[in-house]
Amino acid sequence: MQASRFEYHYRMPIQVLLFLLGFTSPWLFVRSLAGVPGFTTSSTWLTLASLLARQGWLDFGAATILLLVLALLFTGLGAWMRIWGTAYVGAGVVKSPEMHGQALLADGPYRRTRNPLYLGTLLHTLGVTLLMPPSGAVLTVLLMWVFQVRLALAEEVFLAQRFGEPYRAYKAEVPRFLPRPTTLPAAGRQPRWLQAMVGEVYFLGVFLVLAVFGWDFNAQPLRQGVLISVGLWLVMRAFLPRQKQLPESAT
Repeated sequence: MQASRFEYHYRMPIQVLLFLLGFTSPWLFVRSLAGVPGFTTSSTWLTLASLLARQGWLDFGAATILLLVLALLFTGLGAWMRIWGTAYVGAGVVKSPEMHGQALLADGPYRRTRNPLYLGTLLHTLGVTLLMPPSGAVLTVLLMWVFQVRLALAEEVFLAQRFGEPYRAYKAEVPRFLPRPTTLPAAGRQPRWLQAMVGEVYFLGVFLVLAVFGWDFNAQPLRQGVLISVGLWLVMRAFLPRQKQLPESAT
């Protein structure tokens, strides 16, 4: 079930494609052109707010605000987990298409969860799918969840081979995703916050777009803000340091 080397190498483009699939939901337009009734093309935001209003649980305005707050909570937590994790593991490692095993990391968020970066991506996904059509949102969440688990499993095999018993002991103490309430002793690595914020500018940008412009309750300009965040992230990645890979015999 673990990700293949190809999947890991191209994990960033694959995740972009999964988000693109959710946002565009091409099957909806095929149905529309064919005149076949299908799922709604409205945003999940509008669909859920309308559902809550029809059920009498909230009026439409309150429902849209509640959903926006939830989206901000998920994207904010996702951005924080990504930045926090990257500050300790290094933006160069996150950017690299290959796995790295120079040291067994047990600092920052890695004292509570083995995969803060993947957890951050999952939280971000839950928030940003508010702007997708419902069918695209459901599919994206499912595919992203499966993909993050596959990536995590691939890293677990690699790190177990690289570090042996110390990693297996760490794995037994720290959950794969859900953070543990207590922390392991810190190993002493210093975080690089500025580098982490540059490396995770996409996740931070999406949160800020929702926080600043979401109160207009118009999904279309927010989708454009997401695209701008992707473009900014691609530009900023060029300024990140490259992480040197150890020779194969050393890893």
